[in-house]
Amino acid sequence: MVNKNALRAGAVSAGTTLMMLLMSSPASALVRDDGDDPGPGLSVAATLGLYVALPIVSFLVITGLVMIGDKSRKQSG
Repeated sequence: MVNKNALRAGAVSAGTTLMMLLMSSPASALVRDDGDDPGPGLSVAATLGLYVALPIVSFLVITGLVMIGDKSRKQSG
């Protein structure tokens, strides 16, 4: 037996998502706004470094700091 509340919540969230997709209009990227002055585009290496390597390195640094703090707490206690 399927839980009625779960079924109702799924239907509401699916309906809301569908309505948001249907009501949203596409971005008008071809028309420039006043004062729009885009800079040069990123290279592939810069894009991968910014959006892939930097988050991974940040994650590893934070994980390492947490592990160091956890080990020092276990040794002193």
